[in-house]
Order: sequence, then structure tokens, then C-alpha cells
Amino acid sequence: MASTSTNPVIHRTKSSMRLSSVVPATVTAEEHKVHELTNMDLALKLHYIKGVYYFSRVEGVTSYDLKKPMFQLLQLYFPAAGRVRRLENGRPFIKCNDSGVRIVEARCDETVDEWLAMALGDDHDSSFDVLAYNQALGDPDHLDISPLFTWFKCGGMSVGISWANVLGDAFSASTFINLWGKIMADPVPHKSLHIPPDSAKSKLPLSVHPNLITPSFLKRVDSVGDLWLTPNNCRMKTHTFHVHAEKINQFLSDQKPKVSAFEVLSAIIWKSLSKIKENAEETRMVSLCKNKSGERQLEFPSNEMVWSTVEADFWVAEAEVSELVELIFNKRKYENYMIEDMMGNDNESGEESSDFIAYGAKLTFVNLEEIEIYELELKGQKPVYVNYSINGVGDEGVVLVLPGPKCGKQGNDVDGDRIVTVVLPENQLAHLKVELQKNWYIA
Repeated sequence: MASTSTNPVIHRTKSSMRLSSVVPATVTAEEHKVHELTNMDLALKLHYIKGVYYFSRVEGVTSYDLKKPMFQLLQLYFPAAGRVRRLENGRPFIKCNDSGVRIVEARCDETVDEWLAMALGDDHDSSFDVLAYNQALGDPDHLDISPLFTWFKCGGMSVGISWANVLGDAFSASTFINLWGKIMADPVPHKSLHIPPDSAKSKLPLSVHPNLITPSFLKRVDSVGDLWLTPNNCRMKTHTFHVHAEKINQFLSDQKPKVSAFEVLSAIIWKSLSKIKENAEETRMVSLCKNKSGERQLEFPSNEMVWSTVEADFWVAEAEVSELVELIFNKRKYENYMIEDMMGNDNESGEESSDFIAYGAKLTFVNLEEIEIYELELKGQKPVYVNYSINGVGDEGVVLVLPGPKCGKQGNDVDGDRIVTVVLPENQLAHLKVELQKNWYIA
């Protein structure tokens, strides 16, 4: 994966970094010492979710205020304070040994507004990335999560979270950080989280049956061993587009009533990238990822997002957006069930296990419209801006559609702003910016 170590903005935060650790408030019970990972967890182990929350001004918040609720939070989310280990058969699990999480604190010489202007501009696409701690799992000292608190000179701050996808999906990460804010505001004991039964998990070796078809949304890669990173074949870059409510409403005016901003924006970007790609065949099939239905506020962290693929039998670059919306909305092929068929089989042939890339194996569109990222509060203040991204993305790229700062229904026919975070090969991203600005007035 491309490194951000040469980014000129990094020194502005790293010059005053401070590290500390926080552990659960109580010792984890013996029956919870082993957190077994599902096959879906392990299929996503090479990916990392990063979120950054910006607050324009937060009065009277100290380092202790930020750390104190983390003790109680880790008591509820005890796997987050554990370490990755392997069973005798080689299958990874999380040992809930209360080792704790690393807290990173930093100071920045800019104001929040100055940083956001830079981060949303063309020159520093990775400015969001440096406000969430970089990590990779597999090393015994590495963690499942790492919060990073950054104070800006204006009195504002950012809360960055780096969250290993093996622990849970983006909705799990958001729920985790929202509960941290609730505990800070009201430290009375909170309800225990619902822990799924062990029957939902496998204790079989993580071996991939060589004769079974890999789900279309996954790409097999050689086993990475104990350091859960995989390189790209090209330089990947991240960029964020802010699509305003008026533009969203315009896009939706020509669509069926139940179509959301996600379907329309995905169709526009799918069509645009197909025009850019040298081989249009590569974009006939794309992957989709969305939240499962139902409430997840008190659920244990998990990878419950629904994966599917859609395939066009026509040239995507020449299609109408409405045709692509119809495919995305009605022609999805769901593939989660194939994970259980393919993984966890006893490998009697001695065949070496594989690892997988999910985000970016095919061009991947992730629907985070329902994620409650603006529900985090610090001292009564909600964030003025939030962005999420994914590390470990494959070469085909990923597109995340998130709620914007003003997201929410403002009437019967008006939808809210959307933030579209794109991770693509550098050359494709440059062309996509031009294409979206020229034909769709999206910048």
C-alpha cells in the first residue's frame, strides 16, 4: 500500500505526539477470554477502517476526559483490548487478555477550517489519513483499534479512529466511538452488548477449498503470513467529493421513488470510470456492500454488511445512468453465503491457505448512508465534518457514500448532502476528477 510518509502535512501533527495506553475497567471474565473470528471476519482481515471526526471548538476537554470513558468502553468491547493469536490448527483468534489500546495525542499548527480546506483540496488528498493512526495486524504488539486525538490551534479538535476490519465493519466502528461519547457524557454503567452465540463461528482451520468457486467480490492473494498487509500493483490515492443536497435532489428527480443517493452516485461513478478504463470489460461487474437491516446499537462488533455483485451485459460507458441504477437496485447477486462454503474446510491435501482482498477486488461501492457518524458528541458539541475511508484496498478501487454534514430529510423531495470518498489508482483518480467536474458538476 502506498505510504503517506512523504506527505508534507504529517510533520504538523507528529511534532508533538504523545502515546499512552488504556485497558478495560475490569478483568475480562474467563468465558470471554477467547474471541473466535467468523469466516467473514477473516475474509476481511487485510482491510482497515479509518474515521476522522472534526469539532470546531471544544471547551474544557482534557486528555484525562478523553481517556476516562475508554476504560468502561473497553469493558464492553473487550476484544478491542486483546491481541491476535493463532489456535493450534493455525486459525487466528483474538485473545482477550486486556492488553489495552494505544491512545495517540497530537497538536496541530492549523485551525480546523484551514486543515479542512487543505484536506478537501487537490493538493493534499491524504490529509484525512494522517489524523487516524496507521497500523497493521499480525505483529503481537499491534492493536485492533487506535484512537488519535488531535488539538488544533483554534481550540477545535479531531477524533481519529483506526479500526481493524477483522473486528467488525464500519457500522461497528461508528457505534463504538458513539458509545465512547455517551459514556463521557453519562458515565453510569451501560448495558452489556449482545454477544452472538459461538455456533455462528467456526473453529476449523482457515483453509480454502481449492475446488470451490471464490465469491466474485473477493480476490485470492498469496497468504501474507503473520503481518496482515498486502501491497498494491500501483500507487493508490484517496479523494473526497462533497455532493450538496441540491445536486442530490436533482439526480433523484428522474429516478424511481425508492432509489437513494447511493444508487445514483454509484451509477454515475461506475459510468465515468468505465469511460476512463482502457479495458471496458473490467468494469462490467462491480461489487456492492451495504448495511444489514435492523438495529445494531447494542450489538457486539461484527462484519454483518451484505455483499453482492451486479454485472452489465452492455457497454457501461455508453449506458444511461438510469439503466445502471436499475441494475444496482434490482439485479444484485448476494454472495455472503458463499464464504461459508469456501472457507473453513479441513484441508487434507496440505494445500497452503489463501488470503483475500474484498474492497477493490472489483470496483466496490460501499453504502454508508445510514451510518450515524454525526451522533458523536463531545461536551455537547457534534462534529462539523466526518470522513471515513478504508486502507488495504485492491487495485480496482473503492467508493464510499457517506452522509454529509447536513444530511437528513429536509422535506418530501429533498435529500441531504453526501460525502463520497474514493480510493483509486492515482492516474484513474485524476481522470475521474475531471470527468465528474465536466459532466456532472461534482467537485
